[in-house]
Amino acid sequence: SDIGVRMWLLWVLLLSLLSAVSGGADSKAVTTSLTTKWADTPLLLEARYDTALFSNTDQAYYDLIVKKAGALLSSVQVNMLKFALSLRAYSATVYSFQQIASNEPPPSSCSAFFSVHGEKTCDEEGLATLLKSAPERRKPYLFKGDHKYPGSNPDAPVVILYGEFGKPDFQRLHQVISSKVNEGLATYVLRHYLANPSGKKVYLSGYGVELAIKSQEYKAKDDTQAEVNATVIGENDPVDEVQGFLFGKLKTLYPELKEQLKELRKHLVESTNDMAPLKVWQMQDLSFQTAARILAAPAVEALTVMKDLSQNFPTKARSLTKTVVNSEIRKEIGENQKVHFLLNPGDSALFINGLHIDLDTQDIFSVFEVLRSEARVMEGLRSLHIDTPYIHDILKLNVQPSDSDYAVDIRNSAISWINNLETDHRYSSWPYNVQELLRPTFPGVIRQIRKNFHNLVRSYLINQPFNAAELLSVAEMFYANNIPLRFVGVIRDVVDYEDDIDGMQDAGVALVRAYNYISDEVDSQSAFEAVISVSRPFKNTDVLEKRFPYVEVSSVLGADSSYDRRAYYQQTGVGPLPVVMYNGIPYQREQLDPDELETVTMQKILETTSFYQRAVYLLATDHDVVDFIMNQPNVVPRINPRVLSTSRTYLDLSDTNDGYIRPVTFWVVGDFDKPSGRQLLYDAIRHMKTSNNVRLGMINNPSAAPSAEMSRLARAIWAAMQTQSANNAKNFITKLAKEETAFAVGVRGDGRDAYEGPKFDFLLSHAAYCRDVLKLKKGQNAVISNGRVSILFPFIASVHFHKVKIFRRFCKIKCRISLRASDLVMKVDALLSSQPKGEARVEYDFADDRYSAVKIRPKEGDVYFDVVAVVDPVTRDAQKLAPLLLVLKQLVNVNLRVFMNCQSKLSEIPLKSFYRHVLEPEVAFQADGSFSPGPMARFLDMPQSPLFTLNLNTPESWMVESVHTRYDLDNIYLEEVENIVAAEYELEHLLLEGHCFDVSSGQPPRGLQFTLGTASEPVIMDTIVMANLGYFQLKANPGAWILKMRKGRSDDIYKIYSHEGTDSPAESDDIIVVLNNFKSRIIKVKKKPDKFNEELLSDATEENDAGFWKSLARYSFDSKLEKDDVINIFSVASGHLYERFLRIMMLSVLKNTKTPVKFWFLKNYLSPTFKEFIPHMAKQYGFQYELVQYKWPRWLHQQTEKQRIIWGYKILFLDVLFPLAVDKILFVDADQIVRTDLKELRDFDLEGAPYGYTPFCESRKEMDGYRFWKSGYWASHLAGRRYHISALYVVDLKKFRKIAAGDRLRGQYQGLSQDPNSLSNLDQDLPNNMIHQVPIKSLPQEWLWCETWCDDSTKRSAKTIDLCNNPMTKEPKLQAAVRIVAEWTDYDQEIKRLQTRVQERVNHTKKTQGTGT
Repeated sequence: SDIGVRMWLLWVLLLSLLSAVSGGADSKAVTTSLTTKWADTPLLLEARYDTALFSNTDQAYYDLIVKKAGALLSSVQVNMLKFALSLRAYSATVYSFQQIASNEPPPSSCSAFFSVHGEKTCDEEGLATLLKSAPERRKPYLFKGDHKYPGSNPDAPVVILYGEFGKPDFQRLHQVISSKVNEGLATYVLRHYLANPSGKKVYLSGYGVELAIKSQEYKAKDDTQAEVNATVIGENDPVDEVQGFLFGKLKTLYPELKEQLKELRKHLVESTNDMAPLKVWQMQDLSFQTAARILAAPAVEALTVMKDLSQNFPTKARSLTKTVVNSEIRKEIGENQKVHFLLNPGDSALFINGLHIDLDTQDIFSVFEVLRSEARVMEGLRSLHIDTPYIHDILKLNVQPSDSDYAVDIRNSAISWINNLETDHRYSSWPYNVQELLRPTFPGVIRQIRKNFHNLVRSYLINQPFNAAELLSVAEMFYANNIPLRFVGVIRDVVDYEDDIDGMQDAGVALVRAYNYISDEVDSQSAFEAVISVSRPFKNTDVLEKRFPYVEVSSVLGADSSYDRRAYYQQTGVGPLPVVMYNGIPYQREQLDPDELETVTMQKILETTSFYQRAVYLLATDHDVVDFIMNQPNVVPRINPRVLSTSRTYLDLSDTNDGYIRPVTFWVVGDFDKPSGRQLLYDAIRHMKTSNNVRLGMINNPSAAPSAEMSRLARAIWAAMQTQSANNAKNFITKLAKEETAFAVGVRGDGRDAYEGPKFDFLLSHAAYCRDVLKLKKGQNAVISNGRVSILFPFIASVHFHKVKIFRRFCKIKCRISLRASDLVMKVDALLSSQPKGEARVEYDFADDRYSAVKIRPKEGDVYFDVVAVVDPVTRDAQKLAPLLLVLKQLVNVNLRVFMNCQSKLSEIPLKSFYRHVLEPEVAFQADGSFSPGPMARFLDMPQSPLFTLNLNTPESWMVESVHTRYDLDNIYLEEVENIVAAEYELEHLLLEGHCFDVSSGQPPRGLQFTLGTASEPVIMDTIVMANLGYFQLKANPGAWILKMRKGRSDDIYKIYSHEGTDSPAESDDIIVVLNNFKSRIIKVKKKPDKFNEELLSDATEENDAGFWKSLARYSFDSKLEKDDVINIFSVASGHLYERFLRIMMLSVLKNTKTPVKFWFLKNYLSPTFKEFIPHMAKQYGFQYELVQYKWPRWLHQQTEKQRIIWGYKILFLDVLFPLAVDKILFVDADQIVRTDLKELRDFDLEGAPYGYTPFCESRKEMDGYRFWKSGYWASHLAGRRYHISALYVVDLKKFRKIAAGDRLRGQYQGLSQDPNSLSNLDQDLPNNMIHQVPIKSLPQEWLWCETWCDDSTKRSAKTIDLCNNPMTKEPKLQAAVRIVAEWTDYDQEIKRLQTRVQERVNHTKKTQGTGT
């Protein structure tokens, strides 16, 4: 039989392979999962679909959600819903409502309840009572994300229903409140609320896990055996696959061969995991060889091969060296790199429909938003019957100007430039090449390039000279500080005064005429300086008499002056004076405040720089930059603020006549039986006659209910449209619209029957359309241009010049001359223009994809996403990109091209880590229909000889911590593991990040503090603002939070001026932030008038005011000690060995120091074991401690190696890690032993330096060859100064913050860290490199003795002993500790005895809880 044959074949295979196999341990694995801190949220609420669902299993429940949603959504949208549910993308949104509900708080024994202006009830009678009394109470605050029931009366009381979809109580209360809404008695708002939250947690995906191979040059593994409760992967796990054999399935099919299969599996694993080191010549071509292996696979499997090779590279590298690379592949990759990629070899890029996805800054959630937005537009275009091949050409049409802000042309003689960056001598030392834009700088730095990239035009209100003088002083500040900005002193024409006004009497007119006179006689710069120099108060003749004593002043300033020019201002229509324009774009009124103007302008310069960087490839160095700017599609000859306002409403016309294609369609809406409606119609027809690009439609919006008497003209217009040719109807309606002929024109002939018919159906449908779709009031006028609704009084033609040009190009793509062509253009414009504005699409043209690209073609006929990736397959980007592309391929129809961008002549292994990206296209289930345990990273069949360290690579706004694992995740040695290391992490916080500026100075308010809390608990978290970009971060979780300035000096000196990205009105002092997404917040603050000269961080400030700072964490044993009585000690550790050293270091401090001690530990990398034990140790020895944490800011150059990240935390964030009340901190390395009272070091006089370090010892002469600082770069840089060690240092935080040392260190780090060869010992090299800018006070040598560098004779006087690595002997740390430090073993044993007692207590507690006693 068939089964018998298969059994025989399997036996033969087993026997042939097992002859080479000897007994031994089974294969080993590492798994990693990440859950939220908050409880699991029902998928139904995340799907946001309002239906009662009841089902037996999790899978049936899920299938029912998808089925119900499928009735409303397209197949692409259903896949997007499945992906969102798999990502749990809306779990944070749902939970944020739960947190908001907890602040109410909910009434007892109610699973759903109403809140009416602060009063709660969960029954119908109670609601009626509360609605009656509601006007006496204040309306509740509503958030932007609140769900409002359609048809709610905005003037009625607000009723918030808290409940859970699909539950009987929710259904009952929903029916009650919806009936009240229908009666107009309430505004109904729904917020999700779970009365009994699940005990489970949400398993997250969208993150990466790295298992990096550690150097074993110095042994850093603890020899203490941990008690382990491992979770083993089930034997039938479907992912149990080795070299194509599915062992889970084989064991199920052939249970009698279980032992033999186990041996076969082990043999296959060991034959795969060849980790022997490669020779340099073998590594050189690995990038091309990996690409060749991927390209040789069938297209459908190529991505899987890429994922396997990149994510398991250390074990695949040896077999890859045998791959032969085809010469055509090399040649094609080389051509693409020269001509098409615009990337360096080895760099990566991803484009979805031409939109660039930055893999470093955009997480999977932002990619999901891109996919959803693109799907909506493509499906809209498809519904217009546009063929799939044309859709991507249409998407590339730039229907939106380069910015939603329109600009006017500033190339006009009326504009008098004060300076010119390209020709003025003062800028001659600046570089001229536009390529300078690409030179890396620290974020926020404005590049000084001798090109007029930034142009500021000012026009002032002449009867408010002091307003002008304030704005001029801002210009003077820019000019004096060499900001690369070309600007106008006073625009050389004015408009708002009578012809005979006399400059001898009016100060404003005098300023303008004098400016124009001096510009003509001398130059603009002199005119500007003359106007600036006039003191206040001044006589009108001052400005001329001082400089030009012989001129006839009245001829320049008097009523007959010839120094007025008005044409330009009138032409541009830029609105009432004063006007300020940046590159022709007018500022908003609120931005003209002199305090605000500087900040806004600097922000615009920084924003525009990124546009110029993208345009560098289009700009030659000799190209006129101003011409380039003025040729952009958003530049128009005249601005109409109504038509061009950025607040836009678009109609979706994708489901809604002559033979000529007219790109612009106007619909004129008005009551044509009223004079205002007729005037609008008449103006519109006049405009239409001047252009062949325009067509016109008319919609009647009656002021009253239609009747024969009140609709005579509307019916006449309708009759003409129905019965006449387009030209005849146009002429007839033109006459009809004139007031003098409105009722004198009769209707004869063909149109008479239509006019006199008794039915008003068309009028009723017009009225309903205006009310329900256009949201207009009765009789209100409007113009709809290509779907964009503008509420207008006089008809003013929209500036559609760029659209005419674009849609002519569109018609080349698609339009056949037909009756529907103009309709199609109108609908396409409405659809594309309603898209949120983002970066311009890239039109990539990779000509060569025959040999060096993986190509996956889309399914014929369906809408597809055009995905282009450029990648080097042996980089971290490839490890992330391959799984993302695989998920995209399953999720949507793709036209995928993956281009190889290989590096040649590699000198080291390019990837030294294993990697897994946790991402699934759909929720997974187990065989019984229940949810699978959740997405997790699985490293199966790993080699057992290397030492691994585990790292998580999460979205920027996640702060995660390790929980529930007994293994040392920093030192995983699989030979000593029974079978599996299960690492569990928890999302501890979502970050609330932002940038803060002082509008008075334009500078970040260094030292300003913000607090985050709720109404009942105002201070839960707090933070300090950095000077770098004014950056701040606060740790929070989903919900509504109140952001305030801390009470004390922050609150005394500053007030909040404005804020963006928040949920509260711009003018409110208390900022409400609903945390349900990951966008930054911008906060602007301003000094109070009476505090203008005060500084937050002045020497005179006593920063230990009561209530100035509360603990960041809740772990302290706070005995309210004065700060002077506490020694603050900071330390970092990662891995069980260094945590063991850390505990011993703490004990040595406590044994020798009389003064109370507070330890500060960096929480980011501590193990769960250490965090569980430290409270017991604190209680035993009577010290305080606090766990501090800070997320590496996304704008600061990222390190990828864990050890370097920890080094960075030692030096880069000292100013923001600790409260301002801590004014001195001692850093003591974990592997140090202290032999003296550290009070002496705390009180050491640093003589004005911000920190003190111990220099490296130089007394052990046999180590001279290893003293790298004695020659080369360091010898010349230090210029005779000592090189200092970073194992022990003292920081005067007050001085450190005052001189902005943290900001300087981060600035230098940002510049140096771009070079991978610099800062090899980051925590040590950076302060030594900055010794000239941030001075170091050298501590006496006895403060740090280290056997590697110091001779034995100095050991007796050592105050601390450091267990430095010895590059000569490479002795393991534990062995060195026991040998060098006599007391080390005693300390170690003392700690172990305490650990044993603690463990016994914990076991006893568990036992008693288990027996219920």
